[in-house]
Amino acid sequence: MWTEALLAYAHLACVLGWVVFVTSQAALARSEWLNAAVLERLLRVDRILWICWAALLLSGLARAFWGVKGAGWYWSQPLLHTKLTLLLALGAAAWPNTRAYTRWLAQWRSEGRLPAAEEVDVVRRRVMVIAHVMLLIPLLAVALARGLFTR
Repeated sequence: MWTEALLAYAHLACVLGWVVFVTSQAALARSEWLNAAVLERLLRVDRILWICWAALLLSGLARAFWGVKGAGWYWSQPLLHTKLTLLLALGAAAWPNTRAYTRWLAQWRSEGRLPAAEEVDVVRRRVMVIAHVMLLIPLLAVALARGLFTR
């Protein structure tokens, strides 16, 4: 019983961490606020976001393998596959932002130039899409935990 509770806690903590750092990116990625300190912070926030994303993936896999219901049950559920697909898709959608933050900071350090407002807006829109789509994952998790749409 403790194992299941600790696995659930770890997974929930990872979800909350991921939400916090996606929200932080949304707050920081604004062309009107951008300066060298914000660029540094965006890159730091992005690194922590990726740690939370990976920890979320790993804690979810741990729940599937070591949780009470067992790997056989979890891996036979379409909702689990949908959750994993969404998580991986959101990771793929976030990757261009990571590259942009790295490029922006390198550009600032070498040329002293900030990115164009249009480029920042594109990244911010992508962050906002990620922030909204990620809300589907906990909905699917609740449905899976309650046995909705399960085999």
